[in-house]
Amino acid sequence: MDSSVPVIAVDGPSGTGKGTIAAHIAQTLGFHLLDSGALYRILGIAVLKSGTDLNDGPAVAELASSLDIAFSPTEPGVVLLNGEDVSVQIRTDEGSDMASRVGAIPEARQALMQRQLDFRKSPGLVADGRDMGTVVFPDALLKIYLTASPEERARRRYKQLIDKGIGAILPALLQDLKERDARDSERKISPLIPASDAIVLDTTELSEEQVTERVMKLVHTALN
Repeated sequence: MDSSVPVIAVDGPSGTGKGTIAAHIAQTLGFHLLDSGALYRILGIAVLKSGTDLNDGPAVAELASSLDIAFSPTEPGVVLLNGEDVSVQIRTDEGSDMASRVGAIPEARQALMQRQLDFRKSPGLVADGRDMGTVVFPDALLKIYLTASPEERARRRYKQLIDKGIGAILPALLQDLKERDARDSERKISPLIPASDAIVLDTTELSEEQVTERVMKLVHTALN
């Protein structure tokens, strides 16, 4: 890891648009992209597939260290686990729930830390997640924390799943989202909170285009 390589951290809960925004920034600047949430989702699915006990921290950490993970360079959003395309599976409610559960395991977070740090390469990195600006890259050049109301985030999540052909029930999504928020924000290790020097942006009433415009202004200001 080269600490001189600039990092833009985009954190926040699910449904705030951080993944879309981070990908846009990376593409615009020609920076590398880290979807840290995908790593946790992949580990969660791997735990399910292997039958690993979530209460066995060392076993989950060992699994995390041995995973064969690949992000397709030619097909954005395509993620391979041991050669199998799990792109859709990790984006389901089950994938989201398991990501939150393994994210609360200290040994799992430690095992995935180095994998995340290794993404920091020239000319720069855009890191999307929940603790990019607080824990993984505390020296990030720019830290952005996106938020939105639970109701709006659940609505966005519902639309995203339906558009992908994945069945979903809006009230259930909202309940699961609130439970995950509580679990993520109350955990002792790497809780979901804005960094003290992060710029917080509420996207509830903003379109994707409006959020993108505001964030890109912040990015250009930070880089110049």
